[in-house]
Amino acid sequence: MDERDFDWDNLRLFLAVARAGGLGPAAEQTGKSAPTLGRRMIELERNLGIELFRRRPRGYDLTKDGQALLEKVASIEARVLPVTESSLATAPPLVKISAGTWVTRVLVGAVGKLCGSIPVRLRFISSEDVLKIGHREAAIGIRNHRPEEIGLAGRKIGRVRFAVYAVDESVSTWARVLSNTPSANWLREHSQGHDAIEVTAPQNALDLANAGMARAVLPTFIGNAQRGLKPVSPLIVDLEHDQWLVSHHDDRFLPEVRHVIDRTHAILMEASQNGQLDA
Repeated sequence: MDERDFDWDNLRLFLAVARAGGLGPAAEQTGKSAPTLGRRMIELERNLGIELFRRRPRGYDLTKDGQALLEKVASIEARVLPVTESSLATAPPLVKISAGTWVTRVLVGAVGKLCGSIPVRLRFISSEDVLKIGHREAAIGIRNHRPEEIGLAGRKIGRVRFAVYAVDESVSTWARVLSNTPSANWLREHSQGHDAIEVTAPQNALDLANAGMARAVLPTFIGNAQRGLKPVSPLIVDLEHDQWLVSHHDDRFLPEVRHVIDRTHAILMEASQNGQLDA
C-alpha cells in the first residue's frame, strides 16, 4: 500500500466503529452518517487487503485482523493524544484553499470577509497545478470544470472569460507565460513570430502589462479591475470555461470548512455582480 494514497482519517473512524460495535453508535460520536462510515470501512479493508469486521444484523464484530489493528491504532492514539491535548490543540482549525494565481489574488484581497466571525486559519495554495482534494491536499479548490471524482462535491460559481489587455493598442510585445495552462498554450500558438517577454509567473505578465511593456492574456475579472489597462482584443472564446468551487463531500459539513465555502462563493459571486467576473 502506498502511504501517499492512504487516508489516515479512516483509522480514526475505524476506532469509533470498533469501539462502538456498529455504524449507528459510531455515527453519533463522529458526526459522519452511517452510510459514510460503512463506505469508509470498506475502503479501509480494501486498502489494507484484510477483513476487519464480521457484519451482523445488530452490529459489527471485529475479526482477528480487526482486533490486531485496533490494538495497533489504539497504541498510536495513546501517543498522539498528549500532543493534540497540548496548547497547540487550541489553535483554530486550518482550512486550505487551492486556486490558480488569479482567483487566489481575488480571495487574498477579501481575506477579512473570508475569516468572518468563526476562528479559522487560512492557507492559500496558489498553483496552476490541480491538488487532490480527495487526498486532503486542500479542503477547498476552485476548478475550471465540474468535479467528476467520487467523493467530491461542487458548486458552480460562474463563467470565466479572457481577453488580451494592454495600456493601449500600440503595445505589440507579448507577455508570454511559460506554463501549461490553456491561456499560456493559446498565447504560444497565437504569438508566434511576434516579440515577447517570457515570464514564469502569471503575476509577472500582469506587471509587464501594467508597466506598458507588454500585452497579456488575462481573465476579464482581473483585466477589467486594472485602472490602466483596457481590452485590445475581442473575448477569446476558446478559453471560456465555467468555474466551480470543489470540496470533499464529507469535509464540507465541518463548520469551519462550510463557513469558508459559503464566504468564498459569496466573494466570487460578488465579484461577478460587480462586473469583475462574467456570470
